[in-house]
Amino acid sequence: MQYENERMEYKSQLTDDIYKEVIAFTNTDGGVIYIGIDDQGNVTGIDNVDETYTRLTNGIRDAIQPDVTMFVRYVLQENKVIRIEVGEGSYKPYYLKGKGLKPAGVYVRQGATSVQASPEQIRQMIKDSDGDVFEEMRTVQQNLTFDEAAVAFKRYKVDFLEDKYIALGLRNIHDDQYTNLALLLSDQCQHTTKIAVFNDESCTEFRDSKEFGGSIFKQFENSINYLALCNRTASTIKGVIRTDKQDYPEEAIREALLNALVHRDYSFSGSIIINVNDSKMEFISLGGLLPGLSTEDIRLGVSQPRNKKLAEIFHRLRLIESYGTGIRRIFKLYASCPVQPSIEATTNAFRIVLPNMNAVSAGTEIAAESKPAAPVITPQMKIVLDYLKEYGEMRDEELQELLHIKKTRAYLLTRQMNEEGLIKVVGRGAEKTYRLK
Repeated sequence: MQYENERMEYKSQLTDDIYKEVIAFTNTDGGVIYIGIDDQGNVTGIDNVDETYTRLTNGIRDAIQPDVTMFVRYVLQENKVIRIEVGEGSYKPYYLKGKGLKPAGVYVRQGATSVQASPEQIRQMIKDSDGDVFEEMRTVQQNLTFDEAAVAFKRYKVDFLEDKYIALGLRNIHDDQYTNLALLLSDQCQHTTKIAVFNDESCTEFRDSKEFGGSIFKQFENSINYLALCNRTASTIKGVIRTDKQDYPEEAIREALLNALVHRDYSFSGSIIINVNDSKMEFISLGGLLPGLSTEDIRLGVSQPRNKKLAEIFHRLRLIESYGTGIRRIFKLYASCPVQPSIEATTNAFRIVLPNMNAVSAGTEIAAESKPAAPVITPQMKIVLDYLKEYGEMRDEELQELLHIKKTRAYLLTRQMNEEGLIKVVGRGAEKTYRLK
């Protein structure tokens, strides 16, 4: 007999440890387990073959998830040794049903020993089996509650029943385990939304900050309520009419926040960042645009959701439209604003900036007030300007003759035109001439 190695394990009798060995082989490269042979390779035999065989097959079927029986073959040798041939599984990680999808329940083969898998190994096995679509992958954290999600579904009059979890994408069909989508909706969601209010334009002086966690439904409600406090109202009075105008359209804030929550890349662990100062509100979410899309496509309303099932749930609750109208709606709300919203995408981030409409209006009015009024061109001035454009310069006598005016009127006219920057005076006395500025 060979010694135990990475593909071979001996057990003198059947114990519950056998399930860990089966799991380790299916999670690695497969192997063979002998029951009725001790660690030194000596045949000890099994006391009650029939009872052991029945307990073994039933236990492997009931104690391990997902179903591993299709990768296990039993061979009875000389009516005293059971040979268990275990193949590599196709839907890793396999785990002890009583322990769940965590290191205490997941085992891999390491040399001649079966050891607990690390969280990184578990995540990699999930990725290899479930694919790269984050929301469809099984979540390592399986102890989830959905109090906030239930409240949200009830608020929008949509049923939230456990028998609908698979259809919604909260559980996978293979072993009924929760998916990453379920984690996002759960009260245990590990992603957060951070909002910071700044005193300065460069966003370095904090005025206030908040971080909201829990279910993304809870993050949405808390963030909307906090941003409403940041959305001040300015009043203008003209005559007897008072007009109130908020810094930002409420619907624009809502759409920008929903865009960040629904379309961010949740495979990154960072938070959604919302920065607010006196001139703008910016929403920064992780994950750039999907391949093939540009910011111009997004502005046109092209919709290709990264988190398709999450978007479907938000659409079912009537929180978003299904055809990418959110960004277009934001720009429509700013149609009359001198400064438009901006969107920017890098490889790993997406940002949308909402200008403060009241700050923009105030800046426009100040600029208009500070800008000198354009000079009023009288008919006489136009005649002088046309003459100078054609001949380059003129003297006092030529101006008086051209306009049929006396010397005093000519003096006043040329002084006004000089002060308003229309002409310049060159020389003095009899040598004085007038030219265009």
